[in-house]
Amino acid sequence: MFCDLVGSTALSEQLDPEDFCEVVRAYQATCTGVIRRYDGHIAQHLGDGLLVYFGYPAAHEDDAPRAVRAGLDVVAALQVRSGGTTHAPPLHVRIGIHTGLVVIGEIGSSEKREVLALGETPNVAARVQGLAEPDSVVVSAATQRLVAGLFECQDLGLQTLRGISTPLAVYRVVRESETQSRFEVAVRTGLTPLIGRAHEMGLLRERWEKTRQGEGQVVLLSGEPGIGKSRLVQELTEQLVHEGATRIEFHCSPYHQNSAFYPIIDHLQRLLQFARDDAPAAKLEKLQRTLSHYRFPQADTVPLLAALLSLPHPADSPPITISPQKQKEKTQATLAAWLVEEPE
Repeated sequence: MFCDLVGSTALSEQLDPEDFCEVVRAYQATCTGVIRRYDGHIAQHLGDGLLVYFGYPAAHEDDAPRAVRAGLDVVAALQVRSGGTTHAPPLHVRIGIHTGLVVIGEIGSSEKREVLALGETPNVAARVQGLAEPDSVVVSAATQRLVAGLFECQDLGLQTLRGISTPLAVYRVVRESETQSRFEVAVRTGLTPLIGRAHEMGLLRERWEKTRQGEGQVVLLSGEPGIGKSRLVQELTEQLVHEGATRIEFHCSPYHQNSAFYPIIDHLQRLLQFARDDAPAAKLEKLQRTLSHYRFPQADTVPLLAALLSLPHPADSPPITISPQKQKEKTQATLAAWLVEEPE
């Protein structure tokens, strides 16, 4: 990923050198915080540009989606910073992402040596970045194939890049889709029949029958990546939906390991149909409108859930004065009542 600050030369002319230095440092700190969250590695600070690796030194099965999410979040974080109360000038970035083979090696002289990725991939990422509009993320076709279905992308067609002999298809990332995993993408495009899992399916069906008889069941399905855990769950889900069962699904995320409530918060945001560009007041109105269709007591329900979702406190509700531990317990009880009750 190559990230470049827009209009830095003009900015350096407008500001005192010390003020310009502070602005660049704030920009770099904002980008670094986001990139680290997705386990990216900042290989070089090239003036006001950043060269970032995903897949080195730590590799993940989703490095391409990590890079794209990091790019979108860098843009969003700088927009939030520019829209705050600070008197610093607004900052805009262009971000380009390309996926390919590299050789990691140490280069330089005895005075300064660096470990860098050698090959055309970093150069292509820099050229792709040059095609991006301010506050946008552009990816190559190689990257787009790895994130297809996870993000909505606009095809920009074939582009001729300086120093690159062959025209390259590029895409502008519009937004993250509602799809939560590559398996979900595969489900939408169609799956092959499930073969060789009769024993496991029989065990799950047995547990389901006990549940229908009033004996609550919990099943832990674990194993190495790629052996078909998600596929097995999907098969059971499809069978139970035809029997009139209601499914409530939660997903953890490697990007939110510091938030134990993240799976619930993410589920609620989807249930409430929060849009990425919704204002906090609009999200609060959606929460209040949804809860109005339920019968459980709501005197402090809206304030508790608003706090959980990081929304402003409702103007017509008294402040929450209980201890943090008590607030946590009441929030959990409220969530339990909400998730098991049917709306009127």
